[in-house]
Amino acid sequence: MLRQARPEDLAAITALMNENIRNSTAVYHYEERRLEDVTRWYDDKQRRKHPLFVAEEAGVFLGYGTFGPYRPHDGYARTVEHSVYVDKNHQGKGVGGALLEALIEAAQRDGYHAMVAYIDAENQQSIRLHERKGFQNCGRLREVGYKFGRYLDLVIMERLLLEEKTGKGNREEPCSQG
Repeated sequence: MLRQARPEDLAAITALMNENIRNSTAVYHYEERRLEDVTRWYDDKQRRKHPLFVAEEAGVFLGYGTFGPYRPHDGYARTVEHSVYVDKNHQGKGVGGALLEALIEAAQRDGYHAMVAYIDAENQQSIRLHERKGFQNCGRLREVGYKFGRYLDLVIMERLLLEEKTGKGNREEPCSQG
């Protein structure tokens, strides 16, 4: 079941964020988040009307997904960057795909034009998920991240959302990778 996050979900969201900070390259943060930090982040999402979806089954928290501004400049206002995180015990069961699909639908409904993701190049599961959901690989940023004593590459993925209005879309031509 997917639903909008509520304040009582913030402890589980914080725990999943911190699990990823401690043990993965899914996020390049070093410092764990405090519940107070996540509460401020949640309040900002509410104020800006950005979705924060939670996946749960029989009351068990499975993961979350959200999007927010791509860049702070006015010219990027119609583009969002998203994140999807699934508890390691529930990966590979369709949770990430359901969260991503809900984010795509919300972005389309809200009139956004493009959605982007920056994914650690070693996270092939996430890259394949994004490809299945219509995202294109737009390139690779080499060694822009550093975590666990090594440099990390990022894959940039994009999906155009308003194909029916613009006549353009991911099907016409691939992202420039030059």
